[in-house]
Parts: sequence; C-alpha cells; structure tokens
Amino acid sequence: MVNGLSIGVIGIQGAISEHVTTIKNALKKTNTPGNVFVIRHKEKIKEIDALVLPGGESTTISRVLYKTGLHDTILERITEENLPTMGTCAGCILLAKEIIDTAKDVKLLKTMDMQVERNAFGRQKESFEQNIQIKGFAMPYNAVFIRAPAIIKVWGKCRVLAEIDEKIVMVRQENILALSFHPELTDDLRVHEYFLKMIKETKN
Repeated sequence: MVNGLSIGVIGIQGAISEHVTTIKNALKKTNTPGNVFVIRHKEKIKEIDALVLPGGESTTISRVLYKTGLHDTILERITEENLPTMGTCAGCILLAKEIIDTAKDVKLLKTMDMQVERNAFGRQKESFEQNIQIKGFAMPYNAVFIRAPAIIKVWGKCRVLAEIDEKIVMVRQENILALSFHPELTDDLRVHEYFLKMIKETKN
C-alpha cells in the first residue's frame, strides 16, 4: 500500500458521485492514502485494489456490464484474485447466486452464497430510512432504503451482518460486502470505513 489504494466505482447508473465522495471522505478520516476512480471500461478493472457496484436499476446495469465485457472481467478478478467488492442495492442483487423472481433480464455475477428478492420493501414511493444494528458497530446505523432488495437466505460462507424484521439487509462473504441499502446517501462513513478495513486486510 506504498502508493495508496485504488478503488473503482462502476459508472453505469446510480449514486456514482456520492460513492466517490463518501469513499474519499472515508480515506481522509482514516488517514488512508488512496484514489477513487469511476470505471466504465473493462481495462480499468485490472488496475484497482477494490470495486464498488452502486445502486440503480439491476436490469440496466447487468445489461451494460455484459455488453461492455465488464461482467466477465469483474467476475474473473473476484473469483481468481479475491478482489474486495461492495455492492449496494442493485449491486447487491448482481452479486447474488440466486434471484427469487423468475425474470430472465438480469445476468448475475453469482459470487455470493445468497438469494435475493428485488423491490422486497416496495417501489420508489415506499422508500424509507431506519436505524439498524450492524454486527460490530457500537451504535445503530441510519440506513436509507430506495426500491430496496432483501436477502432472503444465505448459505456456505456468507454471513449475516444486519436484518430488518427477519429480512437480511447486509452480508459479508470473505472479501465481498453486499447491502440492500445506500450507505453513500448518509454522512455516516462507517460502512465505507468497514469496507476500507476489508481492503487493507486483503493487501496485508
């Protein structure tokens, strides 16, 4: 980590700039040298130490990832090089091995031992904020849910970190973190700081 961390944010759709800003703030707060890049081409995936898959519309993101070759490049780096990855909302869906609805419009990365349900908390008008208890966090975290998916079940190496009313909303599997909510839409940096810690553990 002599030259600092290189963290990429997939720049297809969603709160891209918010993730970039939040990561930069987390780097600064933790005195961690590093840079954040918006990624739209598969060649850039090879140059980063960690990756963020933002929210948005899972069908659209998945289609663009596949069309541009990003899908296979990301999958290769996660499975063969243990690339630390965080998926939020739609990103969480894409990381799952199973999706509960029968739609054929989303090509999953299938890197996490979990099953997800899209829009499990309702559509856009049912968006909400709620304090949740995240394992390892001393104080509750105010999570923002927008057309949020839910993680219905996990198996294998996937571990539950937070739940709401028996619906799982945050999990970790080795170097991969998946969240139903949007940590980039709050001033609370703890989720991104947690992700930075994961990246550092991988680098050391």
